[in-house]
Amino acid sequence: MSSHRLRIHFERIVAPADIRIDGDRPWDVRVHDVRMFQRILASGTLGLGEAYMDGWWSCDALDEMVARAQRSDIPSRLMSPATMMRIAQAKVMNLQKGNRAFEVGERHYDIGNDLYERMLDPRMIYSCAYWRSASGTAVDLTAAQEAKLTLVADKLRLEPGMRVLDIGCGWGGAAHFFAERFGCELVGVTVSKEQASLAKERCAHLPVDIRLQDYRELDEPFDRVYSIGMFEHVGVKNYATYMRVVQRCLRDADSLTLLHTIGGNRSRGQTDPWVERYVFPNSMLPAAAQIARAAEGRLIMEDWHNFGADYDLTLLAWKRNIDARWNELSDRYDDRFKRMWDWYLLSSAGSFRARALQLWQVVLSRDGIADGYRADGIR
Repeated sequence: MSSHRLRIHFERIVAPADIRIDGDRPWDVRVHDVRMFQRILASGTLGLGEAYMDGWWSCDALDEMVARAQRSDIPSRLMSPATMMRIAQAKVMNLQKGNRAFEVGERHYDIGNDLYERMLDPRMIYSCAYWRSASGTAVDLTAAQEAKLTLVADKLRLEPGMRVLDIGCGWGGAAHFFAERFGCELVGVTVSKEQASLAKERCAHLPVDIRLQDYRELDEPFDRVYSIGMFEHVGVKNYATYMRVVQRCLRDADSLTLLHTIGGNRSRGQTDPWVERYVFPNSMLPAAAQIARAAEGRLIMEDWHNFGADYDLTLLAWKRNIDARWNELSDRYDDRFKRMWDWYLLSSAGSFRARALQLWQVVLSRDGIADGYRADGIR
């Protein structure tokens, strides 16, 4: 098929989203290499992201373009044979089994603390902030992340002296906060060597034990358990295992756990192929039904809170931080990496804006709270 006919075909696909090719609006696509059409039609969203990384097309408002495409379900019309094969593979393989669980640490979280230090807030909280009382600017990111951590502490009813487990502790920001502000004793586990090293350094003066460890190895008592932005790496074949680990680690009948995770609107067994290759290998986003099925018979659902729109604001704040300090990073990360990172942040922001992605905080108890769990006044 000629480039002209491919272009016409692609224009028809994106027309329902009111996206034009070489249009003059911020969310329109500007073509710099006509090979992009063949690449996208052959490889779907993987080809779309790679063509952007290679400079074959551009857009002044990537986030808004993606939001419009998501609202019109354009990604499903770009499903490629390779994606279909990946879906079939995910149905039979446990993509997070054994050492594969550490792959996301090596390929994403270990790429460089310098990058994350410049993108994130001072505590290096790499998850959705809570913007209820903030304006949504990068200046307020620190306050919004602290509001999120306070929200978690309130929902878990943290008290001094409690022994608390952080599954997927990142660079230790949450564990540090709960130990310092609430007088808790923390154990944090991560599959990232770089995260573990920096977290140990940052929490050295506090009752915080940071471990490079797979959560599935845990079998010791805690008063509270939480994970913030880690469940996206667990995988559907391991959801029930995750719930069993939490169940056996909760000490008392009225113990609580909080699950903070990105979620999707449909049950799936795989992630977007571009995200899989360039950002989060072996990852996938759970659906509400998948979380509920995994918890059934193991934990009691007490509260479910969705503030997915806040992730749009969080991602844009991270993007502004990266742009403002890119001159400090450009010697180590090349232009193609910058375009890859921009696509990651802005396409994610657009997906949350379109409500194609959600952000959930789910509170569960081991045996049910006798007098009922109430989140009144917390949010």
